Amino acid sequence: MRFSDAALAACLLIASMPVLAADDETATRLSSDQCEISTPYNVLVDTGGVWLYRDSGTPKEIFFHDGTLSVDRAVQTVSTADAARLRKLESGARTLMPQVTSVARESTDLAFDALAGVVEVMTGSARKVRQVERHRAATLGYIDTTLGTGRWDQDVFGEGFESRIEDAAERMTGSLGRSVMWQVFTGRAGRMDARAERMEADLDRKIEARSAALQAQADVLCTHVRELQSIQAALEYRLAGQRLVMLEDAPRSDGDASVSRTSLKP
Repeated sequence: MRFSDAALAACLLIASMPVLAADDETATRLSSDQCEISTPYNVLVDTGGVWLYRDSGTPKEIFFHDGTLSVDRAVQTVSTADAARLRKLESGARTLMPQVTSVARESTDLAFDALAGVVEVMTGSARKVRQVERHRAATLGYIDTTLGTGRWDQDVFGEGFESRIEDAAERMTGSLGRSVMWQVFTGRAGRMDARAERMEADLDRKIEARSAALQAQADVLCTHVRELQSIQAALEYRLAGQRLVMLEDAPRSDGDASVSRTSLKP
């Protein structure tokens, strides 16, 4: 049985837990540096304002709402121009969080759609496909109780999120292996081949179309993140003579000199 490149890429997408695939050779994780911009903070956006907080580093907590700024729980004096910029940052954060949630949900759906398709091709079992749906529901529920409530913690799309997709893939991989071996030894491999021929082209088209749409959605999100970084860069406020940096260029991973993840820059 042969799976085409797009279907195979989808299987690898699930197994290695990336969430965006622009083509067969490119996969991108949904993370705080998805847009080549990073934050060392956890973030909470709710009706009371925007909180950025972390366990170590200086400052440890930043809060802004309606043009006011607090750093490490001390209210700061800001200019009228900076108050306007802070309002734009707050408004942008409120717009951004639902966008991130939408990308997370769609990428999760794409991964589980691909997994469900592979399961159906290889087993023809509605019961096993329903197992995939249970994993999907649990992962979407996790997203809704984190990002969906305006909370981005560094581990939301680290171990916490990835473990859910990894667990589903590992559980289904074991089940698929047993099913394939059973079909081979019982002379039912031909049925599996017939299902693959019937379904793989449709599966490929769906995965490719949704991957392209998801990439476009992520590109829009990244544009908004860069706009927020530009507003931040225009802030006149200084903390101990240093700029206040909540968003920064992501550290380089090409083996060259690393970029420091400090929160204060000159």
